[in-house]
Amino acid sequence: MSGFFGQYGGLIFGVLGVAVAVFLSGMGSARGVGIAGEAAAGVIVEEPEKFVSALILQLLPGTQGLYGFVIGLFSMFRLSVGMPLVEGLYLLMAALPVGVVGYFSAVSQGKVAIAGQNILAKNSKEVTKAIILAVMVETYAILAFAISFLLLQQVAF
Repeated sequence: MSGFFGQYGGLIFGVLGVAVAVFLSGMGSARGVGIAGEAAAGVIVEEPEKFVSALILQLLPGTQGLYGFVIGLFSMFRLSVGMPLVEGLYLLMAALPVGVVGYFSAVSQGKVAIAGQNILAKNSKEVTKAIILAVMVETYAILAFAISFLLLQQVAF
């Protein structure tokens, strides 16, 4: 394979992998934090003393964006001009778990955090249970992060 794509195809796909990890997980986190924040505002307007608990619930969906950022950063360190096409494709594939699962996990966690805001509003003594429910969704983002991380560590080109 020669020409522009032959010379830079690996780098192009590698950069795409960085973008997938960061963009998808970041978009999911932004959406999850946003919807949980809307619910938190409804709680805080009536009971400002519940701000810290509402903030904790709101922040939970933000972690998926951090996982994607870390994988994007590790992938970025492996980029180089003239890298083989297969290496760039590998970086793209390694980014998919954290990007895709991170997106859906963050949005789902945001929805559970909204339900947690309802618990906080009605029975603030049970907010720990609301946090635990939201954290359970995080499990799948952590597993996806672990797979993406391990994929980046396993193959050396």
